[in-house]
Amino acid sequence: MAENEDQTNKTEEPTPRKLRQAREKGDVPSSREVGNMMSVMSLFLVAIFFLPQLGPTLVGTLRRVFENAGQVRIGEDVQGLRDLGQVTMELSGGLATVLAPVAATMLLAAVAAVLIQGEVVVAVDRITPKLSKINPIQGFKKIFSIDSFVEFLKSVAKVLVVGGISIYIAQIAVRGIWQTEGVTPESVLSYIGRYAALLLITVTLLLTVLSVADVMWKRFQWMKKQRMSVQEIRDEHKEMEGDPLIRAKRAEQRRKRAQQRITTAVPQATVVLTNPTHFAVALRYDNGTDQAPVCVAKGVDLMAAQVRKVARENEVPVVENKPLARALYDVAEIDEEIPFEHWQAVAEIIGYVMDLKHNLNRQPPAGSSLRWWD
Repeated sequence: MAENEDQTNKTEEPTPRKLRQAREKGDVPSSREVGNMMSVMSLFLVAIFFLPQLGPTLVGTLRRVFENAGQVRIGEDVQGLRDLGQVTMELSGGLATVLAPVAATMLLAAVAAVLIQGEVVVAVDRITPKLSKINPIQGFKKIFSIDSFVEFLKSVAKVLVVGGISIYIAQIAVRGIWQTEGVTPESVLSYIGRYAALLLITVTLLLTVLSVADVMWKRFQWMKKQRMSVQEIRDEHKEMEGDPLIRAKRAEQRRKRAQQRITTAVPQATVVLTNPTHFAVALRYDNGTDQAPVCVAKGVDLMAAQVRKVARENEVPVVENKPLARALYDVAEIDEEIPFEHWQAVAEIIGYVMDLKHNLNRQPPAGSSLRWWD
């Protein structure tokens, strides 16, 4: 009862972390019906591709055994044991020739049934011996649970439907054999093969529909089981925020985004201001589109060195102005205009850079010095 009440409070969809932890523990949605469907389909494939070649082999083996049955002496003498061994070996060889493709195909079908339902998970928790797994009370709860009752009803319905179809097709096959004149072992085998193929096709289609429905139902049940309460989501966020690995990963992601930003934005800058080593601010001013200078990138220490490096590679002027570079780094936002109080100082530097582009010889603004220009 307490478990049902606890599940009622879990109204939120599971987070990716919760789903990942469930998979790591081996708790994944899986349907037995997919395995059943793949097994029947493998038999169908064997009937189509192998039975026409292997059937005559088996019939020939049985015919030789029966034709020579009168010559076999079963007794305690050496010759009798040899005859019995020879018959056994011949039968075993014929059966092995027929059953080997069947076994191999069903093995591949079992592997395919696991793969088509998702990733393969090897969970140590599932195979680790635990006393809680042999708890009789929990065992009775599982036996008499709603899920077990649904599985029981589903199995009964499947047996009734498949059994009814099998009996119906078998009756047609037997009636056809009795009505056929001049029956030979080969014709009987061919007749049975046709109706066996019909039976396998019908059962395969039925199990395919059942498998699709069961996979969807299992997925729905699993997602419902993984739901979280609001408090669990809050606790997870707190735990992740305090995890050093998570913080380091986020810092690495921010650093990569900043590097990508520098690589793409600095080449579009009009000028880069530095102080000269610790801070760097890349500014863009296009007289036709920008009402004021816009900060396109900025960095400190290693990021500042990256800004200067990209600027040199793309022939963007680098101007040293210690107080202005530090001030802009603190107040300027990426892709936004710089604050009004810095317009005048930045305008003088941009004007100085523009004059250099037009080969006009002039002195840099006060407090500024040209650090690089190609």
